[in-house]
Amino acid sequence: MNAPLRFHPRKPDSSYADLAQGAVVDPSLYTDPQIFEAEMEKIFYKTWVWVAHESELRNPGDFKTAQIGRQPVIVVRDRSGKVNVLENRCRHRGATVCEKHKGNATGFTCPYHSWSYGLDGKLRGLPYPEGYEDVVEKADLPLQGLRVGIYAGMIFASFNQDIEPLEDFLGHARHWIDLFMKQGAGYPIKTQGEHKFSFKGNWKIQLENTTDGYHFPVVHKTFLQSVDAETSEMLSFMTDDQSITRALGNGHSVMVMVPEHVDLDIDDGSEQLQERFSHVIDELSKDMPPEKVRRIVRSLHGAGFNLNLFPNVAMSMSFFRVLHPVSVTETQIRHIALGMDGGPEIANRERMRIHEHFQGPFGFGSPDDAEAWERVQIGSYAGRDAPILVNRGLNREWVDDNGDKVSHSTDESGMREAYAMWKKMMEKE
Repeated sequence: MNAPLRFHPRKPDSSYADLAQGAVVDPSLYTDPQIFEAEMEKIFYKTWVWVAHESELRNPGDFKTAQIGRQPVIVVRDRSGKVNVLENRCRHRGATVCEKHKGNATGFTCPYHSWSYGLDGKLRGLPYPEGYEDVVEKADLPLQGLRVGIYAGMIFASFNQDIEPLEDFLGHARHWIDLFMKQGAGYPIKTQGEHKFSFKGNWKIQLENTTDGYHFPVVHKTFLQSVDAETSEMLSFMTDDQSITRALGNGHSVMVMVPEHVDLDIDDGSEQLQERFSHVIDELSKDMPPEKVRRIVRSLHGAGFNLNLFPNVAMSMSFFRVLHPVSVTETQIRHIALGMDGGPEIANRERMRIHEHFQGPFGFGSPDDAEAWERVQIGSYAGRDAPILVNRGLNREWVDDNGDKVSHSTDESGMREAYAMWKKMMEKE
């Protein structure tokens, strides 16, 4: 298309709308510290941000720490069973009151002056209270609470108390979240551990990646060579007309890679179970009927798609990918493995081995992706007068009856959707 020819490099007085022009993106979106600071205020502190999955908070007192933008928060289930998201900041001198990533607690105590808070955030006690008589009312100084929304076990939070309901924000993505959860094969989904790493690049570079099917056979060539022929064939979606990308609105998008696994409840019996799982089939068949064994084994690779939820979490086939922007040139990533809560141990163990092979610390996927992302960051400094292109598939994108923009899985409709939301939020006063 002609969009790149109409690109004008950034000027000092450029508006945010000038920087994301539909089919092209200004490289300064990856490199400008002032833009990054504005993104924290206008996006991460204004919208719904994913912080946890309910399986991480099974019992009263269970907690995990997370980040929303640069701000640390605690996600905790209180004694009544309610999930609270609290600022991880003592109301006295501002020290964090919790440093552990996860655990179980009866409350949180600041290590600096021992102010203590309940699971609901209320200030319960402070030492040597004589100095605070007629100065401090404990009821006035709880840990600050965020707005909390939960959908299908996915916990989101927002600093914006006036934000739209979570279900409205998720919109058309809710259908795909429901489909994603079917990989539990009749069991609830649970988290099974995570792999954390950082790369030297802007958060939006990773945001673009999850529904970028164009890179998969190039960047992940060695992965495809490392797996059995059946798995490699399953992931060969480049020329499959049924493999599509959908722009779902509000910055969300989905990329279908394995069409026959989009809805794992649908099975006409024609799909041959992979030989690599014969040991799982043999073990499960001792106690389970054939149809249940088949349902579990078909789900071992997860759902047949990657779902990107703006701005910070992807539900990617069989794991959650969570991004945390550290600075304009650094991003932290968490890859969270998923399993079947109450499901057979051999199947959950196999899912972990699959996760380790691609997304684990010694897997093929994470190192290859991270190198590509860092190269984009480096290259963005070299080409400051040339745009970043997100125009693939404009010539074949169409609008579905429900309003989704649809194109092939190798096209960049998902990126254009993310940048449309980016522009909308950055321009909003």
